Amino acid sequence: MSIEISREAQKEAIASIERYFSENMDEPIGNIAAAGLLSFFLEEIGPLVYNKAVADAQERLHARVTDLDIEIHEDEFQYWRKRERKQRTK
Repeated sequence: MSIEISREAQKEAIASIERYFSENMDEPIGNIAAAGLLSFFLEEIGPLVYNKAVADAQERLHARVTDLDIEIHEDEFQYWRKRERKQRTK
């Protein structure tokens, strides 16, 4: 599965890469080179970030499902127990 971003996000990412190079590197990077670098990162490193995000979401959902069982659990066959408790208090 390839990771794709919108044209607008791509433009902003390329501009950000160009700015980063301009402010932090000895040589600026051109638009085509920045686009190539972005493509490389999306293909090579993007899946790592994506998989981490999916794993984090799965972990969070699993915790929520576990909490759901605790929050809404009802004990079965309580009618007679409740009835016996009421009779004892009379």
